[in-house]
Amino acid sequence: MRRTTVATTAREWIGTPYHHQASRRGAGCDCLGLVRGVWRELFGTEPEAAPPYSPDWAEAVGEETLLQAASRHFVPTDAVRDGSLLVFRWKAGTPAKHVGIAVNAARFVHAYDAAGRAVEGELCAMWRRRLVATYDFPGVTD
Repeated sequence: MRRTTVATTAREWIGTPYHHQASRRGAGCDCLGLVRGVWRELFGTEPEAAPPYSPDWAEAVGEETLLQAASRHFVPTDAVRDGSLLVFRWKAGTPAKHVGIAVNAARFVHAYDAAGRAVEGELCAMWRRRLVATYDFPGVTD
C-alpha cells in the first residue's frame, strides 16, 4: 500500500461530523474513529476492538493505552510523511489521547470536539510540541 493512498483515504473523511466513539465516514467519528475507519477501508477488519471509552478516559486510567495499541498494530517511525499515524499528548504529564493521519510532512487530518468534524490542519508548532509518536500503517511503501 502506498503512503499517498493512506493520505487520500484520510482526506475523504474531512467534514465527517464529530461523534464520540463513532467511526463511520460521513456519519460520525472521533479521532480514534477516524483511524479505525481508515484502517477498515484499507485493510478490512480492525486488528482489535476498541473498548468503550469516556472523553476523559486517558486521565481517568492514567495509562498509555493509545500508545500501547499503536505499538501493537503500527510500525514505529521517526518521520512525519504522507499517511503517518500521529499520536499526541494534550499536555505534559498526561497519557497520549489524540491521533491524526498526516497527509504530508506539514498537514494532517484529525477529528476533535472543538472542530465539530474531521478537519485538515497544519502541523504547526503547537501540534508539533504535542506530538509524541509517529507510526506507519503496516505494509506501507513510498
